[in-house]
Amino acid sequence: MDVDAGHGAALGRALPTPFTQRLRSFLSLQGDDDDPVTTLTRTHRAIHPSADAGVLRRSYAVAENMHRGQFRKSGDPYITHPLAVAQICAELGMDTTTLVAALLHDTVEDTSYTLETLHSDFGAEVTHLVDGVTKFDKAFYGKAAEGETIRKMIVAAGKDVRVLVIKVADRLHNMRTLGARSPASRARIATATLDVLVPLCDRLGIQALKRDLDDVVLYHLEPDSYARIDEHVKNRPGWNEYLADVTAKARTALRRQRVSADVQPRPRHYYSIWKDTVAGEHSIPFDLPRIAVVVDGPETDCYAALGAIHGQWRPVAGRFKDFIASPKNNLYRSLHTTVTGPDGRLVEVLIRTISMHRCAEYGVATGYRYPKSEPDSPGQDQLTWLKRVLDWQEETTDASQFLASLRCDLAEAQITVFAKGRTMELPAGSTPVDLAYELSPDKGDQTLAATINGRLAPLSSELRDGDVVEIFTESEGEQVAPEQAPRGPRKEWLGFVKSTQAQMQINRYFAEENAPGISIQDKVRLGRATIGLTLRKHDRGLASEVPLRRLAEELGYPDLETMLVAVTERNLEPDQVVEQLIALVDHPD
Repeated sequence: MDVDAGHGAALGRALPTPFTQRLRSFLSLQGDDDDPVTTLTRTHRAIHPSADAGVLRRSYAVAENMHRGQFRKSGDPYITHPLAVAQICAELGMDTTTLVAALLHDTVEDTSYTLETLHSDFGAEVTHLVDGVTKFDKAFYGKAAEGETIRKMIVAAGKDVRVLVIKVADRLHNMRTLGARSPASRARIATATLDVLVPLCDRLGIQALKRDLDDVVLYHLEPDSYARIDEHVKNRPGWNEYLADVTAKARTALRRQRVSADVQPRPRHYYSIWKDTVAGEHSIPFDLPRIAVVVDGPETDCYAALGAIHGQWRPVAGRFKDFIASPKNNLYRSLHTTVTGPDGRLVEVLIRTISMHRCAEYGVATGYRYPKSEPDSPGQDQLTWLKRVLDWQEETTDASQFLASLRCDLAEAQITVFAKGRTMELPAGSTPVDLAYELSPDKGDQTLAATINGRLAPLSSELRDGDVVEIFTESEGEQVAPEQAPRGPRKEWLGFVKSTQAQMQINRYFAEENAPGISIQDKVRLGRATIGLTLRKHDRGLASEVPLRRLAEELGYPDLETMLVAVTERNLEPDQVVEQLIALVDHPD
């Protein structure tokens, strides 16, 4: 897509020998059978032995012919770019159709090759994939081009997620060859990659690509930090010996418990080290030793392995996460624990099955890489976040608003909460209102109150990872008749909701209804309903408002309505009011 240049050998670990260097040497070999298409075919057939090499050569011939005479800013023939994108897809294990589309992905955008000709030459599937990653013309769409291009890509991915796989591979190669751009251009592209493409890759679950994207973004945006971490990684005395010792002792502990597993060091990539270093405000790179335990058995063996590891070394309190029972929104599953290892050093341990390990590395590509052995790998039907984006993108006509909303929705920080027997993923900082809209737009609009871990809480309360939340709607308030209940959301919710879904639904409601802000009468009704809901927790109810009026008088309020407003505004805690109300009724003297 972006015609940018090829430097990158200096990027060391994050940017291994760039494809452009290899491909330049391949292209210069006249008459040598070991040409770039042969390399691509060998990589592809190593994973898919029966793949059709003929269609790869035919698609390469079309791409090379159409791009002939075009060059990248590095001076390399342009064909090196689509060939490198196809190579990334091949190494990922994608199918032949994806590789063909990768080879042709820039032809419609940058040459005279048309979608109609593409459809005639290679069929509907390839055409859909290529069209999905083809950008809108900036000359026609102006500033809206970027947002509309990404919207088009998301809609295309709703029909075939391979569109996003090609796009991520395309951006990865462009980021690896960004060196000839101006500093301002490098920063702009790297920032856009960090905002959209990196989290998209994470949502696809393809950690094998995300690690590379993370590191090359760090290289361009924080070159000093990258260099400092690079120096740290290359100069860690005794590091390999220590990890070898930890690995050997972990294997012994697992054998002792009769758990069959492979144990290997799991070095962290540069961006991960940098993120923890910054988050913890450490003066030197914060890089804990880490190992991965991949059990050869069912998921119950993961917990047996966890017991063996904790039997060997003392676990660190608060550093255990169970992503098997509660998978991440990209369906990542694993157990994470931190233990006090040999010599008193902290060691991180990941525990997963072979299937989980494959899915963690390849995400949505797992089913293509292992089509027979991974029937339950993440697939199109499991990308609930993509379905959500497809739903709300239809409500957004403005391209810049869509792009801003997408960036927000793709925010890396996520929390997991539980509601109505379901696991729900929300942006960090979300509130019960965000959750209500995630359950359904109607439930969000009619939200009245919520409990968090069994206790009534303000709707503006910030949810935390693992919270159990129950949402109550207006119709569930015992003391409120349907015709009296305030209808629809409150304007002040916009001041604390975090999710795109909640923001868009609330804004749409007020745009359609032009509803006023909450009135005093609404606050009275909300207060009355809140007390009714709180009484339900005690299996109690009120036959009349006489006890409420008596309590208001005892608490020094001029009337019942003023006390109910105080409850709505949380100047009075509902639990406290109900406890005093029960005491007043049960012990009137």
